[in-house]
Amino acid sequence: MRRIQVALIGAGQFGRNHARIIHQSEDAELAAVVDVDRSCAEAVAAQYGGCPAFTESREIVGLADAAVVAVPTTAHAETGCPLLEAGIDLLVEKPMAPDLAAADRLIASAAAAGRILQIGHLESFNPAVIALEAHATIPLFFEIHRMNLFSPRSLDVDVVLDLMIHDIDIVLALAPGKLDEIRAAGIKILSEKVDIANVRLQFASGCVANLTASRVAAERVRKLRLFQPHEYISLDYGKQEAVSFSVGENRQISFSRLPSSAGEPLGLQFAAFLASVRARAVPKVNGLRARRTLQTALAILDNIEEHGRVVARSLAEGWKPTM
Repeated sequence: MRRIQVALIGAGQFGRNHARIIHQSEDAELAAVVDVDRSCAEAVAAQYGGCPAFTESREIVGLADAAVVAVPTTAHAETGCPLLEAGIDLLVEKPMAPDLAAADRLIASAAAAGRILQIGHLESFNPAVIALEAHATIPLFFEIHRMNLFSPRSLDVDVVLDLMIHDIDIVLALAPGKLDEIRAAGIKILSEKVDIANVRLQFASGCVANLTASRVAAERVRKLRLFQPHEYISLDYGKQEAVSFSVGENRQISFSRLPSSAGEPLGLQFAAFLASVRARAVPKVNGLRARRTLQTALAILDNIEEHGRVVARSLAEGWKPTM
């Protein structure tokens, strides 16, 4: 079976990870690397098979069946729409766009051209999350923490769009009912964007999700806790483990690991993308699902902005704690 020719658009830090995954795949071949920095594109191309290197994405037309778009978020629609219209299937890094208008352009271009559009919400392919999806019944409460050490990467977006969006996507996929209420707070610490945020989501079903994300933490923490009738599930994204605690007959507490197979989420995500390309099937994380996640993330940022105005007034008034 012919290997799918896949181009990489954006050869930065995360783009290099995609190049490695494409190169390792038995079902794909790295057809080209594109980056505005030619030397960067050439270096990645040379490292992974010696394919052509370009500075313009339009130059992959005729060479690639599909492409991974790993450019800055603000350029996703500008880069992706012409490629979709040229007949190229796309895996676009998260968040899918900086705003809903740009997201809608990507979705419309994919639909008009009959192309596959998958968005890179990586944690959806974490083996522990896949196990949780199969096991969840009626989620009632989520407690999620995602903490990172500070890095200059992705400072073009707030921590909500950089880190928390992974967990927003998972909660929206699992929580029953319509999202009814958002309460959020966030603070700028080391950048001009929000670096730490806390959010409470409430659904019509009564399910509540508390999410905290920070990129100025002292240690890396990525954990999800889910409570549902008679059961508590603790998930560690990094260890790819999910553990269930449940109450059985005679109030006996049982403990078990949810069955899962280890695997690199980036590789599993890419394999799912290739499967969608071959079968012409709707991806698990398609444009409409990613748009809903983006819409929620943007609503959270609006809520954080309102909270910021309250904080600004307190600072202007010189508020101090009473001793």
